[in-house]
Amino acid sequence: MISRFMPFAADLWQQRALLGQFILRNVELRHKGSHLGLVWSFLSPILMLGLYVVVFGYIFKGSFGVLPDETRLDYAMGIFLGLTIFHFVAEVMGAAPGIIVSNPNFVKKVVFPLEILPAATVGAAAFHMLISFALALLGILFFAPTFGLGLFWVPLIFLPLGLFALGLGWLLSAVGVFFRDINQLIQFLSLALMWASGIFYTAAKYPDAWPYLRFNPLLLAIELTRDAVLWHRPLNGTHLAYLYGCSLVLCYFGYAAFRKLKPAFADVL
Repeated sequence: MISRFMPFAADLWQQRALLGQFILRNVELRHKGSHLGLVWSFLSPILMLGLYVVVFGYIFKGSFGVLPDETRLDYAMGIFLGLTIFHFVAEVMGAAPGIIVSNPNFVKKVVFPLEILPAATVGAAAFHMLISFALALLGILFFAPTFGLGLFWVPLIFLPLGLFALGLGWLLSAVGVFFRDINQLIQFLSLALMWASGIFYTAAKYPDAWPYLRFNPLLLAIELTRDAVLWHRPLNGTHLAYLYGCSLVLCYFGYAAFRKLKPAFADVL
């Protein structure tokens, strides 16, 4: 039943042991040669948070305008949650185009399931995202220990986010084999996506832009997470359903495109 309606899930489950090994490999390679190693997974998001809070919170005096008594700390935590989700997707976008190209030995092995390579990249990015999210929860708990029941919605928000990243990873890794210039385009798209995803603002503050921003599933994921964790507002069921719909469509399309183009990988490489 699963293989018929969700073939990508069946394939990943069948290769779960190999997938786990490659996720661990990707995490280790990211910090290979550094003195602090895995500590950078904790230190990097904290440093980025401090930079953005100083620039946008204190120099430009930014605010979300959601809470009536919003503090700089509330704004900082809102940025942190937004960056956590954005960096997850941006990490996949940045790495995906070169995944197959940089592993020609695996391409030439007929029995090797190449679908594992983009999925492992998503898994490693998810590992770092969860570390950043745990740091955000600790910060909220330490400075304002008020967690609502909305926290239990987070897994339901992160699940479609993972499907979105999977579809994106499969699609970009397949296209990257044939169009090497996509790496240059990804840099621009990542920057554009950051400013269009409401990391430093809420879409409600810009009603003229909302008719366009509302179609960005990443923006909806960020706002849903803030509602659940930080602002304790009821989740918008329509936005959550849209997030699931976009993620499933992209995941199916990315997986199908990867499988369709996979036989030609060896010829190009």
